[in-house]
Amino acid sequence: MNEDQVIQSLAALAHAVRLRVFRALVVAGAGGLTPSVLAEQLDVAGTALSFHLKELVRAGLVTQERSSRNLIYRAAYAQMDAVLGYLTENCCAGADCGQSVGSCCPGDGTTAPNPSACG
Repeated sequence: MNEDQVIQSLAALAHAVRLRVFRALVVAGAGGLTPSVLAEQLDVAGTALSFHLKELVRAGLVTQERSSRNLIYRAAYAQMDAVLGYLTENCCAGADCGQSVGSCCPGDGTTAPNPSACG
């Protein structure tokens, strides 16, 4: 994954409705959701939802599949994993923290359990 792809993905998620849509699709899993179900769950107008889904598809974070008369939208887990991998690729300066990213290098910029590993 290159920097431009990561920027496009993060930009797509940098909107409250698109973030809510993406999270709903992640929760829905492999079965995905139709636009009407998403609109109802999220209380978003169909036209607005259509615009936001198009942006998420363009960024590669969501896939669209036609099933009979319905469109099914699903989270693109590989793309999501690639973005997360890009963001955490050099966590702890390559040291094996043996912990999750958040516990390795705290987000508050103060001290860390292993300060030498967090550079």
